[in-house]
Amino acid sequence: MFTSALKSFTSNISANYTISTTPSSIAGAWKVYDGKKKSTGKAVSVFVFERKSLDSHSGGLSGRSGGASLRKLQDEVIARVKKESNLLARLRHPSILELAEPIEDTRSGGLMFATEPVTASLSGLLHEKDDQERAGGVAGRPSRYVVEEADGQRRRRDLEIDELEIQKGLLQVARGLEFLHESAGLVHGNLTPDAIFVNVKSDWKIAGLGFAGPPDTSSTQSTMAPISLSEALYHDPRLPRSTQLDLDYTSPDFVLDSNISSSADMFSLGLLLLALYNSPHTSPLKTNSNLSTYKKLFSSSSTTPSSSNNFLSSRPLPKDLISGVLPRLITRRPAQRMNAREFQQSQFFDNILVSSIRFLDALPAKTPNEKSQFMRGLPKILEQFPKSVLDKKVLPALLEETKDKELLSLILQNVFKIIGILPSAKRAMTDKILPQLRETFISVGGKAGAHERDTAKEAGLAVVLENMSLIGENCNGSEFKADVLPILQLGLESPTHALVDKTLGCLPTVLAILDFSTIKNEVFPLVAAVFSKTSSLGIKVRGLEAFVILCGGSATEETDTSDGLDGAIMGSKKTKRSSNAVLDKYTIQEKVVPLIKVMKTKEPAVMAAALAVFKQIGNIVDSEYLALEILPVLWNFSLGPLLNLQLFQEYMDLIKKLSARIETEQTRKLREISSSNGAKDASRSHDLGSTNGFFATTSGTENVGANDFERLVLGKGATNGSDMLGEAQSGAPKSGAPTYSWSSPPLVASQNGPMSNMMNPPARTITPDQALNSFATLNPKPNNNTMNSGLSSFTPMQPTMMQPQTATASWSSTPSQQPIRQSQPGYMMPPPAQTQQPVTPFSAFSLPPPPTSPQRSGMQSQSMGYFPAVQAGNKGQVPVAHQPVQQKSGLDKYESLI
Repeated sequence: MFTSALKSFTSNISANYTISTTPSSIAGAWKVYDGKKKSTGKAVSVFVFERKSLDSHSGGLSGRSGGASLRKLQDEVIARVKKESNLLARLRHPSILELAEPIEDTRSGGLMFATEPVTASLSGLLHEKDDQERAGGVAGRPSRYVVEEADGQRRRRDLEIDELEIQKGLLQVARGLEFLHESAGLVHGNLTPDAIFVNVKSDWKIAGLGFAGPPDTSSTQSTMAPISLSEALYHDPRLPRSTQLDLDYTSPDFVLDSNISSSADMFSLGLLLLALYNSPHTSPLKTNSNLSTYKKLFSSSSTTPSSSNNFLSSRPLPKDLISGVLPRLITRRPAQRMNAREFQQSQFFDNILVSSIRFLDALPAKTPNEKSQFMRGLPKILEQFPKSVLDKKVLPALLEETKDKELLSLILQNVFKIIGILPSAKRAMTDKILPQLRETFISVGGKAGAHERDTAKEAGLAVVLENMSLIGENCNGSEFKADVLPILQLGLESPTHALVDKTLGCLPTVLAILDFSTIKNEVFPLVAAVFSKTSSLGIKVRGLEAFVILCGGSATEETDTSDGLDGAIMGSKKTKRSSNAVLDKYTIQEKVVPLIKVMKTKEPAVMAAALAVFKQIGNIVDSEYLALEILPVLWNFSLGPLLNLQLFQEYMDLIKKLSARIETEQTRKLREISSSNGAKDASRSHDLGSTNGFFATTSGTENVGANDFERLVLGKGATNGSDMLGEAQSGAPKSGAPTYSWSSPPLVASQNGPMSNMMNPPARTITPDQALNSFATLNPKPNNNTMNSGLSSFTPMQPTMMQPQTATASWSSTPSQQPIRQSQPGYMMPPPAQTQQPVTPFSAFSLPPPPTSPQRSGMQSQSMGYFPAVQAGNKGQVPVAHQPVQQKSGLDKYESLI
């Protein structure tokens, strides 16, 4: 029981519609809210009348009699308000406000009904216009209204009133009055700016029918009660002024003659027209809702609007209004006034823009030939229309006519031209054009007409494809994918080659909007299918151009003559090449290249387009793929029988360029491998020499063979002043011969016997003329303290294992005595830091005296003094003897030489 009682207080509009919390405008006694139906999302405007607004003007009136009369007046107001909604439900006309939900009571005791969505009332626009002019004239703040979008966002919408808007609006009001007077048999009775609303299409609609009724001269029987002038003209201060008749726009027929006729509405229309041009935008009659004041104004010619006083307008009026319209509207005699039909045919509406709007409103009733001529001439005057008229009036009217397939292409041409003019093109594209395009070309169940020929529809599709860049600029990726991509698929699958060609030409726009996944999985398969199945040469070429774009290039570019190795661009290009490929490398190698490889068409145009594809692919794939897959195809295409010399040379240039790239990259790769392997070998040899002790060389780069050793010990081939040790007399540093642990030791400083003169030249037989016991002992392991104290510049000798060498001298008869010397390590000695003093050499055939045993170590440490070549930088090896040298006779004395 409680639930049913609760439902009785819940209105149908409140339950089924989402209503904004704040009113968008106020018109008379009504507050207008933006609403939306919950089930369908259809936008409406909800008119709410609050009963408490009547109590606020009672002024605290007390008394039983006064309270009863006030309630009676309030009930009359409620009845008048309900009458307005009921008349809107009965009257159906394009110039009458359309009712969406009938009037019903609210919880607070007020009234509520829903209509088509409106943006504002004319009175609200005029007030905004006054604020704008007071803020700074024409350049001041434009009038704006806040509206709520479908996603809950609120935005500000411009509503401007210019000359064309006024002409168009007055023309629509005149049509509505013609319908009321001639068809409905009614007199509006209160035609004011509060009774006219502007809808979302910028059309002016008549409302405010609370005082409407039949005229006195009506011959038809009507159930509606006539207007009670005595009650309507009386203004009670206890009621809001908005709920009573506005005397500022009332005809003298009501006040002075008590006559109700349709001419009274035409007088009110004249005052309304003056308010549109006046400043401020109000009626020239200032009655302050007082009948006495009204009668006083019309008692004098100076206070009555007429041609003599510019109709009491503070601004100059258009000549057409002064000469032919206002004198026949604002006149005291009703018989001299023009009716609504004559008003529409007046000179005021005789211009190309208003005539075009009138023709557009009557377009459904025109013949196909008239429609076609109108659509062909409309683009010439579109730029003359105000942008608000184009957005709210012309564009919606054109989109409604897209159902006519014969006019589809002409209509879409005008639609896209309007999009190029409008500053709010993105909103118009999203809200109006894209849904209409999808409805026109794509059915609800999927593709419509994909396999059937419809020339009229194909002509419209061609217009859409030609304006694809304009569509892409005014929508986001998700909208493009949902609404435009199916249309592109329809174009690619069309049997008409021209449509396929235009669709492939849209690819740059498509790639700039869609994401990579959509391009790879949805767009590329369509392009590949068209390329592989088509039998048209033009489509083949266009498909190859599409591949260039998919690979990150441009279809229109000149040949690049650079070699690609030095980084310099030698050729000029018409279009800058994209730096990033759209498709990934795998798709290009596995899908794009195989498609081109199996292509059988060898015409020059196709070969030239294929060359552009390979140029772009050459910048993406690896050199190995180029060598194994691309170059064979290029050679195959370059030897085609239909290629001319220029195209063949272009192919050869590309082949050379790619070959050079392959050679460069392969050479660099091999050098890197070689250098890394060389470093590893060097490291390995160093580790073997230092840890295992098998061998070491003095220079690390040369090996001494048996011939070199034989030439050394026999003195053969030693030219240019070289000695037995292989060192030049000039002192130029040379790489010393390597020694091994099993080889014979080199010559020592002490030489005995006559064979020394035969083996050494005289210049080398030098004995220092000083005591031999002054030399320190040379130890195999240098003493760090000795080096640090006295030989700061002396580099310690490194021990090396000597390798065995085969001695070829026939006079070597004591090989058994060599192992002691062979097992001793050799040393490499750097040149001394200071120059030795010159010594007196012995004669060529003299032997130095043998050193005594105590000074043997000193002689060995200073043995560098015996050899001037060593002082000049010789890096020869000096063996060290650990056993005492015994006196020998004969050839045994010279045993050390071999």
